[in-house]
Amino acid sequence: MAEQLAFLIGGIIGGLLLLIGVSCCLWRRFCTTFTYEELPETSDPATISYFSRKEDRLYQYSGTPPGRLPSVPFVVPPSHQGRDWVPLQGGDWAVAPQDPCAVPEHMACTSSAKPGDACEMGSINPELYKSPEDTSETGFPDGCLGRLWFSVEYQQESERLLVGLIKARQLQVPSETCSTLVKLHLLPDERRFLQSKTKHKICNPQFDENFIFQVSSQSVTQRVLKFSVYHVNKQRKHQLLGQVLFPLKNETLAGDHHRIIWRDLEAKNLEPPSEFGDIQFCLSYNDYLSRLTVVVLRAKGLQLQEDRSVVSVSVKVSLMNHNKFVKCKRTSAVLGSINPVYNETFSFKVDTNELDTASLSLVVLQTTEGNKSSPLGRVVVGPYMYTRGKELEHWGEMLRKPKELVKRWHALCRPTEP
Repeated sequence: MAEQLAFLIGGIIGGLLLLIGVSCCLWRRFCTTFTYEELPETSDPATISYFSRKEDRLYQYSGTPPGRLPSVPFVVPPSHQGRDWVPLQGGDWAVAPQDPCAVPEHMACTSSAKPGDACEMGSINPELYKSPEDTSETGFPDGCLGRLWFSVEYQQESERLLVGLIKARQLQVPSETCSTLVKLHLLPDERRFLQSKTKHKICNPQFDENFIFQVSSQSVTQRVLKFSVYHVNKQRKHQLLGQVLFPLKNETLAGDHHRIIWRDLEAKNLEPPSEFGDIQFCLSYNDYLSRLTVVVLRAKGLQLQEDRSVVSVSVKVSLMNHNKFVKCKRTSAVLGSINPVYNETFSFKVDTNELDTASLSLVVLQTTEGNKSSPLGRVVVGPYMYTRGKELEHWGEMLRKPKELVKRWHALCRPTEP
């Protein structure tokens, strides 16, 4: 009985000791969790020197501000990076106050700066204000008689054609003390015209004048604007220097703004028209693209067979090979004019090895009421197999000058039924 009592007391004492030991361990862990680490005193110079070296290296590589120990992690927020730090009492550091009205520093704009680059306040980037270079007053071809600038606008509501005469350059005048003027016709009306003021003793006159033609919207696209530039001598006689013919097409009159246009002056053809009239066109061949280009410019002296008010004139361009029809294209119709102007371009696919057997046929057609067409004249250009004279020379010059427009007049021959 005594032994059992001793074992019971020993067990109780052992359990109490174990419980006390476990409680001590838990208490130490609990105290360690809520205990702040005490920073060392900085009164010792050696300690100060040591921590200064450590924190300098940390500040250099990690962006940590001075006053923080390496053992305490510290990350500078992105919004505060690059700012100045100032010391506070007690060894702490704080961010220096920023000027709320400070102007950001930017690089000044230079001519090499790209659009959108930041620039110093008040400076101007000249690259943003550059306008396309005007090349219309350069590149005058050999034998050029001069160049004329003008503008055209048509007002639908009032049916008025507004023409602005701007300037002329490089006029080939017979004397240095030249005086020039310009006459404006709205073809096919050759009798009525408008005239500019005379510019005295200048070969590059600046006109800046405006003219108005009253013309209906139904017929304006059938008209041709003609500018005739004259030299006025001491006896006040007018000598023609050159002329510009400008067809008024739908695409030309599109829009509500002035279109500034320039054209080179052309000499007036003083030769009398042939029996059936004449036609002027350009030829060009691009051997790289195997493309034959025809530009139908104008015709003159046509012998219309009906009343002009009901007759329209067009040109049919046909490509032939071994005298067999390949393809044809047709210009727009011009109403009631014996001197129609077209300025229309057509292209045909022709291989280089077909140039010795191919030819072009241009037929001038008149169309009357009921869409009845009849030929007024015809011309064929091509190699020696089909043509002679000027037509053969035109074809040969086209081949000698690839990718260049070769312009010539040709007399129309007796028409045949299309």
